[in-house]
Amino acid sequence: MSPASIRIMLVDDHAVVREGMRALLEAFEEMAVVGEAANGDEAIQALPRIKPDLLLSDLKMPGMPAADLIRRAKAAQTGLRVLAFTSFAEAQHVRNLMEAGADGYLLKDASKDEIRRAINTVVTGVRYLHPAAQQAIDEAAGNGPLGNLTQRERDVLRELAKGKSNKEIGRILDLTEGTVKGYVSAIFEKIGVNDRTQAALFAHRSGMVVS
Repeated sequence: MSPASIRIMLVDDHAVVREGMRALLEAFEEMAVVGEAANGDEAIQALPRIKPDLLLSDLKMPGMPAADLIRRAKAAQTGLRVLAFTSFAEAQHVRNLMEAGADGYLLKDASKDEIRRAINTVVTGVRYLHPAAQQAIDEAAGNGPLGNLTQRERDVLRELAKGKSNKEIGRILDLTEGTVKGYVSAIFEKIGVNDRTQAALFAHRSGMVVS
């Protein structure tokens, strides 16, 4: 495939998102948006007619589950690449989609340059994972700071990331406020942060809390 002819199909249930992504991608000389779909069913129906090189697809849409869309799209067109494009990076979800056949996983907060790099990577047959998605997988497997936390510390961190105070966390988890304070201090040390804001950001980036 010529690097100047990456044919892309956009799949997202929000028209404004598709319009914005079309404008962004068509500014890249090697890319052309050749079709759009508002859900998985529309995408599968359009594939034989459009024959894109890449399906750039949102994951949370009405109808067909994302994993089913990926499997059916890959089965329907040999050589098709699928790049998941979403707002969250929960480890189990990332693994499920990659196992279903996704060639890449990209978050919607990615920069223009990163989106371009991800697309150019997956069309060559190389897997691409957004750094936050890779981090979530690594930490869920115990290969990062999150893997150092006990289950109770994870529970506390999850509630902290939701904006709960120590007193509220204690009520939810049936702990004293002093015990929660001790857990919070231990969490800060283990994940290498200095305050609750940084800890909450870490939790969100690790996929512990979906915004």
